[in-house]
Amino acid sequence: MKPDDLPSDFSSDPLLRLRREISEEASQCVACGLCVPHCPSYRVTLSEADSPRGRIALMSGVAAGRIPMNARFALHMDRCLTCRACEAVCPNHVHFGQLIDDARAMISSPPLEFGGSNPGARVSRFRKWVERELIAQPSRIDALRPLLRFYQRSGLQKWVRKSGLLGKTKLALLEAQVPFIDQPRSSSWSVVYPAVGKPRGEVGLFLGCVARVADAATLDAALFVLNQLGYVVHVPTAQTCCGALHRHRGEVDAAARLERQNVQAFAGLDLSAIITTASGCGAQLSEYSSFPGWQRTIRAPAVGPQARGETARRSPPKVLDISEFLAEAEGWEDARLQPLPYKILVHEPCTLRNVLRASVYAYKLLERIPRAQVVPLAGNDRCCGAAGTYFLDQPEISAALLEDKVTALKAGQACYLATSNVGCALHIAAGLRQAGLGIEVIHPVTLIARQMGMQSQSLK
Repeated sequence: MKPDDLPSDFSSDPLLRLRREISEEASQCVACGLCVPHCPSYRVTLSEADSPRGRIALMSGVAAGRIPMNARFALHMDRCLTCRACEAVCPNHVHFGQLIDDARAMISSPPLEFGGSNPGARVSRFRKWVERELIAQPSRIDALRPLLRFYQRSGLQKWVRKSGLLGKTKLALLEAQVPFIDQPRSSSWSVVYPAVGKPRGEVGLFLGCVARVADAATLDAALFVLNQLGYVVHVPTAQTCCGALHRHRGEVDAAARLERQNVQAFAGLDLSAIITTASGCGAQLSEYSSFPGWQRTIRAPAVGPQARGETARRSPPKVLDISEFLAEAEGWEDARLQPLPYKILVHEPCTLRNVLRASVYAYKLLERIPRAQVVPLAGNDRCCGAAGTYFLDQPEISAALLEDKVTALKAGQACYLATSNVGCALHIAAGLRQAGLGIEVIHPVTLIARQMGMQSQSLK
């Protein structure tokens, strides 16, 4: 199908515009099939409709009105993990991530002309309420931490898991991923964390949503290491969820609102980089439409060529994964890391590998630890199955992909698994607990901070 088959006047109809955008991008696919063996959902189902090539054909047909947009079409779209491994191998550089997001947006608001049943209402009202009133509200996320700590320390979590009270519900799947909620090094997030020693620059730290509760240790570690190397860290209180969960489910307006809030939160700061500790958040932030055109206005100096009240225009800060920033950062000559004579397997999250293209930096960072044996986890080109809320929505496929990771970890015989995405960490750790394996799942920066002595020092 050609994009010209659609009406030319679509400017006043967002859905028509969306259909045309899908058709234009889908027309770039030459159906060579090089992407097919790299698709995790295809590997499990062996269905062409669950491959990138098959999905593009379905999207194209629905956008043109040749195929009804029904529950079956929505199922094949929902089975996509948005890992974007297909993008990494596509010879024609088809932007599949944008295509699948647009397809889900199209599903979320189907017009009557498409025919078929309405597949848009496939997410419960409770889920939407949680994401709107909890995930997108940072202060409420932070308030969950003491409640979860009580749930664990009181023995209630142990009883719930042993009793099987939750059965095989989605709540049981979610509860199984709740990690040990440790007490953060501070009861609340400061706006600024000053550098230790010689100042080398200023950066911003993006907290995210889930990590505030489930991975505060990694955020603390990032602050510690950055400060020790001489970087002032800004943590704007107005920042919120990155919007990835909303964007990947087709809720374009909600994702756009979160984007605007985050851009505004960091806009007034003179930063060299905005750093993320979760590659899923980093991937979303790196593709914000606002950041490329965002120019920071810096007050002119009191003396010099700009002393006439003019303002200086600077490029926006780069969004960088913490490992990428630290691998190239200054200040390491003054850092002392304790040896760690153990094997560290490195897991490469899909967003880090296929979107940010920055997986090499985790290895570079960990290799700074004396005597550590840093080795890639076998099957790093394959998704672990977490994929945001995918493990809740497609549990069978997710479990099959997780089993592959657990098998690789058994064969790897390591003490540590380092991964750079909180969702992957929680998912894999749950699989290891179920398998009875004592491998510690940890973020690279947390391991670095530990070897730098973070446990014996506190953040200011």
